Amino acid sequence: MKYGYARVSTTDQKLENQIDSLKNSGAEIIYQEKFTGTTTERPEFNKLLNELKTDDTLIVTKLDRFARNTREALDIIQDLFKRDIKVNILNMGIIDNTPTGQLIFTIFSAFAQFERDMIVTRTQEGKIYAKTHDPYFHEGRPQTYTDEQIRLAYELRQQGMTYRMIARKTGISERTQQRRFKKLNK
Repeated sequence: MKYGYARVSTTDQKLENQIDSLKNSGAEIIYQEKFTGTTTERPEFNKLLNELKTDDTLIVTKLDRFARNTREALDIIQDLFKRDIKVNILNMGIIDNTPTGQLIFTIFSAFAQFERDMIVTRTQEGKIYAKTHDPYFHEGRPQTYTDEQIRLAYELRQQGMTYRMIARKTGISERTQQRRFKKLNK
C-alpha cells in the first residue's frame, strides 16, 4: 500500500498541490494536516506512522514535510527501515535501506535543517534591523481595516447598532470590531 502525507504550516496555506503530487505518485491513502513543522503536535502523521506495515511506501513531497530536524528525520527513517517500509521523498527520490541511501538521506536532512535555521536567523536579523531603522515597522500581519474605517464603525456602535449589524454593513467581523474598539478606548 502507498500512503501519502501532506502538511502545511499555517491554516492559510493550501494542501492541494501536495495532494495532487502525492496522487500522481501513486499514493492510495493520503493523510493531511495543517501544523507548523516546529511543533511536536502532528496527530495525523503519528496515525500514519502507526498505520504503515511491512512493504508499504510512505510518500511525501519534500523532506521538510517529513520531520522538524535532522535528529527526528533519522529516528523516523531508521524506524521505518526496521519495519521494511519504503520512503519516497518526491524531490529526492526513493530512500532505500542501504548505506548509500542512508548517507544521502542524512546529508539532505542536515541541509534541510540548516536551511530552516538560516531562514529563522535571517528573519530575526531582518526584524531587529527594521525595528531599529524603520519607525513605521510593525510586526505581524498588516491591518485589514484603516483606523478611519474602524472609527466609522465605532460611531455606528455608539448610535446603537449591534456588532452583527455593523458587520453586515461594513464587512468588519464582530471579533475585529471588538478588538479594535478596545484600542480606541485606551
